[in-house]
Amino acid sequence: MLTHRLAGMTVCTINSSLVPMSKDRILAIDQGTTSTRAMLFDADGSPRASHAIELRQIYPANGWVEHDPLEIWQATLACCKAVAGDASNIAAIGITNQRETSVVWERASGMPVHNAIVWQDRRTAEHCRTLKAKGLEPKVAAHTGLLLDPYFSATKLAWILDHVPGARARAERGELCFGTIDSWLIYKLTDGRVHATDVTNASRTMLLNLKTLGWDDEMLALFGVPHAMLGEVRDSTGDFGETTMLGPSIPILGDAGDQQAAAFGQACFKPGDVKSTYGTGCFALVNTGAVVPVSQNRLLATSAYRIGADAAYAVEGSIFIAGAVVQWLRDALGVIGSAAEIEALAKTAKPADGLYFVPAFTGLGAPYWDPDARGAILGLTRDMGAAEIARAGLDAVCFQTRDLLEAMARDGGASKSLKVDGGMVRNDWFCRRLADLTGLAVERPKVIETTALGAAYLAGLAAGLFKDKDDIAARWALERRFEPALAGATRDGLYDGWTKAVARVRG
Repeated sequence: MLTHRLAGMTVCTINSSLVPMSKDRILAIDQGTTSTRAMLFDADGSPRASHAIELRQIYPANGWVEHDPLEIWQATLACCKAVAGDASNIAAIGITNQRETSVVWERASGMPVHNAIVWQDRRTAEHCRTLKAKGLEPKVAAHTGLLLDPYFSATKLAWILDHVPGARARAERGELCFGTIDSWLIYKLTDGRVHATDVTNASRTMLLNLKTLGWDDEMLALFGVPHAMLGEVRDSTGDFGETTMLGPSIPILGDAGDQQAAAFGQACFKPGDVKSTYGTGCFALVNTGAVVPVSQNRLLATSAYRIGADAAYAVEGSIFIAGAVVQWLRDALGVIGSAAEIEALAKTAKPADGLYFVPAFTGLGAPYWDPDARGAILGLTRDMGAAEIARAGLDAVCFQTRDLLEAMARDGGASKSLKVDGGMVRNDWFCRRLADLTGLAVERPKVIETTALGAAYLAGLAAGLFKDKDDIAARWALERRFEPALAGATRDGLYDGWTKAVARVRG
């Protein structure tokens, strides 16, 4: 393995001299909430190179979170160039991205009219409350599968149209484009030739009809969104144009929101297959096949993927703060110097079963959907310190996962094991704790960057590098399985304390 430094980042290239220079590689763009990453994969799905750049977080006001779209674009291009080499052997590009984050830009110039409003942003909570008070949430859920919450794109987009001078009139004239991050990157990569998104990202906007998988005129009217600013909704595999930004012309053949891409990378192709991804937030998806699900427990219905006539759906539970707890311990409290240090610190914690950390920094997601909840550390005593708080932060991610699994079970989606991925699952202590506090066996795959892998699989399918989903499923490999060791009564007692702690921070 060769390692070199580029622009202050480490790029690892695996066995670079052993593969002939032919179009047998896939470039995956993984644009996340806290970083932008590009990964190069071989035709068998093996990772070959990776490069990441941390993304600046912008907090204009309490509960507001923004990103600079141009910074995202420039970092994406830099990451791609870092891993692509001369790019002559890249068969296709796949894109996966933070979902719901909303960008509005000028069609002619490609320049954003405002910072991107991030999925975590809470500024439209009052708008959502007003719509709920009018009794509109059941209608929204019936059309889109989603609940009225500032998490989704529609109210963010409406806010931009109402607060950027002249934006609404320009949007109605067709001068402005709206997109989630995938759509923004496709537009930039194709130099403005393609304005499109895929069904998975579109299903997170609160503007897509989940049954028809097309833009919903009633939702557009409800949120005051001009149809002229929307891109075309396409399959998760297929033609999203070509880019020459890396030199040779390379087709963009795959696109999916990060959680759906992770489920695809985890080969969750059969009804009942479930995965949980631990990045900035935590998101658990269970495949429901061709059936559009209806949750009775405040979970979300979403598109899992569409490949031609093969359209699959999923039930999803969304936790807003997971890995962001570790980032907060590092950046705000300074109790660790890097995310990797959290495991060693948590191991040193004394027993502190009455200590609970509810990281509701931007409200609570599923199954509570409380945008007004705020974070708290409860049960502190004089003998507790950084180690105990760190462990409580990791425990919070496990308890929130159980919240989702309990709701899924009530909806009929009980599981005996949990496939996990994302940066947090590199931590063995966390995986064992997750098994203990959920009571499920936790399965960690050999490739944990399954979000990027899923984007590569989608693009590789369209490029003919993979035969079908069965071919992809055969490539999934278990790295380690963590079995629960905690007694059931102890587990349930700890969870009962968690539910009481959550009740105390509810808005």
